[in-house]
Amino acid sequence: MFASKRRGLSVKEISVFAMLGTVLFLGDLLMEWAPNIHFVGALIVVYTLVYRKKALVPIYIYVLMNGLYAGFSLWWMPYLYIWTILWGMTMLLPRGLHFAVATVIYSAVCALHGFIFGALYAPAQAIMFGFDFETTIAWIVAGIPFDIIHGLGDLAVSVIIIPMTALLSRLERVPLPYRIKKRADSI
Repeated sequence: MFASKRRGLSVKEISVFAMLGTVLFLGDLLMEWAPNIHFVGALIVVYTLVYRKKALVPIYIYVLMNGLYAGFSLWWMPYLYIWTILWGMTMLLPRGLHFAVATVIYSAVCALHGFIFGALYAPAQAIMFGFDFETTIAWIVAGIPFDIIHGLGDLAVSVIIIPMTALLSRLERVPLPYRIKKRADSI
């Protein structure tokens, strides 16, 4: 008979992704004392670099856990897309960057998402509360100080991206998304 392609997630992947989603949630919960400073952005970059499309599973486990814990209220609705934007930004990064370049770019993407978090949140706010364009812009501008803290916090926390990516890549036996040595043919 014909060999069929296996679809879906393996038991191992389901278990690992459940744990990774829980790590996102607990990391966020443990950092509540520091407003807008958390490990979520950096870990989403790590998960995306290692698991690619499948990184959406732990991301949405995290989103679901947030809703279960704090309530599926209006604040939660933007979480349905806002973390996916960081995943998408990371997915667009080229593979095989030199280690030094990758370190800077991964951190920059993580920080950029923090800096624009309020602007990314704004469309949902505008729809849910009936903001016009001027009110939406005012809402974004009023949140700039919080976005600056968020971006700087994400930049500081981004130091974990390279070591966590290396560790998770080794554990999963997948190639690193960046290269450490010069390629012989580039000399």
